[in-house]
Amino acid sequence: MKRLLFPLFVFVTVFALLAACAPAATPPPEPTKAPEQPAKFKAGLLAPGPVNDGGWNQTAYEALKRMESELGAEIGYVEVEMAPAAFEKAFRDFADQGYTFILGHGNEFTDAAKAVAPQYPNTFFFLSSSRFYDPAIPNLIGLNTDSSQPCYLFGYIAAKMGKGAGLIGGMEIPPIAEAWDGFILGAHSVNPDFPVKYTYLGNWTDTAAAKEAAISYVDGGADFLIGNADFANNGVYQAMVEKNVWGFGMFGDNTSKAPKNILANYILNYGEGLVELAAEVKAGTFKPTSNIEFGLKHDKVMWITYNDGAANPVPADLRKEVEGIAEKIKAGEIKTMSK
Repeated sequence: MKRLLFPLFVFVTVFALLAACAPAATPPPEPTKAPEQPAKFKAGLLAPGPVNDGGWNQTAYEALKRMESELGAEIGYVEVEMAPAAFEKAFRDFADQGYTFILGHGNEFTDAAKAVAPQYPNTFFFLSSSRFYDPAIPNLIGLNTDSSQPCYLFGYIAAKMGKGAGLIGGMEIPPIAEAWDGFILGAHSVNPDFPVKYTYLGNWTDTAAAKEAAISYVDGGADFLIGNADFANNGVYQAMVEKNVWGFGMFGDNTSKAPKNILANYILNYGEGLVELAAEVKAGTFKPTSNIEFGLKHDKVMWITYNDGAANPVPADLRKEVEGIAEKIKAGEIKTMSK
């Protein structure tokens, strides 16, 4: 029995030595983490009327579509009802969903944006037709398009070619009041006695009321009409055709709505400015220090075009005069607002 102990001892010893020399077990590799994807850039629009209105709201919507195609943005829009509570809800809904560029397309959105913006410091809120800027709310920025400048040119043309003008606005807000101020100053630079009357509908959608107001001005002697009332402008164009008077298109080429009556269009390519701003927001480089002001000197954003197919087109010599006036406005030599 004792003779078996030595071989067993040798076996155990050899086994222990082999075990000691064996390499340590390698732990399984940590699973590779997929790189985090950057958050999708989202851009939202609050429109005060239909985005197919052929004017103000469609201008902003087309800019939004450019953000989608050119910046790869995820976009959203709402045709919001005209109530402050609805404005705030729409702003919050977009911000809660991770939208970092939100445009309230009108001065009427100011109070709601002021209430919401401080609660979402990583979201930029923009206000169309606004000169708002407050360093205490650095993520809320006004974007003003100085419509007094092209409207000054329209007033000049109207006074050169017509007997009087009727202006129909949606709401009595600064951007529209300034546009009418520009029109009146332009007309009165030609003839201080040129009659200009204006009214505000109190809304942006009542085409029947806009048409009725426009016809009343024509019946009172006006032969030029202009509307600054979003969708309701269609009523003004209808009045031009029915009463066979002249007028102008606002914020886009509206010639098709009164082909023989619209003499010129105020084109606002808001997309040029908005897409550039959106690109900066997406890149994280947007650092506002004031509100943003667009005028005729931004010739890729704002200009006028003439309708050569009108029954009474603007004559070439008058167009030349208007071009010279536009250059003086760009240079600051002509003021287009009385205040």
